[in-house]
Amino acid sequence: MYTISKEYHFSASHVLHGLNDNHPCSRLHGHNYVVVVELQNEELNETGFVRDYRELDALKKYIDEEIDHRHLNDVLGENNTSAEMIAKHFYDWCKEKWPEVSAVRVSETPKTNAEYRP
Repeated sequence: MYTISKEYHFSASHVLHGLNDNHPCSRLHGHNYVVVVELQNEELNETGFVRDYRELDALKKYIDEEIDHRHLNDVLGENNTSAEMIAKHFYDWCKEKWPEVSAVRVSETPKTNAEYRP
């Protein structure tokens, strides 16, 4: 199995609902997110790629135009924008465009990661 990945960065705010009022994530706050999209295929295409990295520029454009420096609860239409849910959102968005997508990982801090892998 061949695996490639590409990393993207954005900043955004959100609120996590359903937490104790004294939990810091129950208040409006933001993160500098890192998103890593992973693609896998058992065979390479005619140019020797799983997929050309340049084709993934559509994700950067989506992030820059729709996600970066926004309030994720508004943009994603979710009451609870946990890293896990954000990873699933990006997975679904990517999978529609690139069938080789196998997972998406989202990091809110350098020490935390959430991954969606069906």
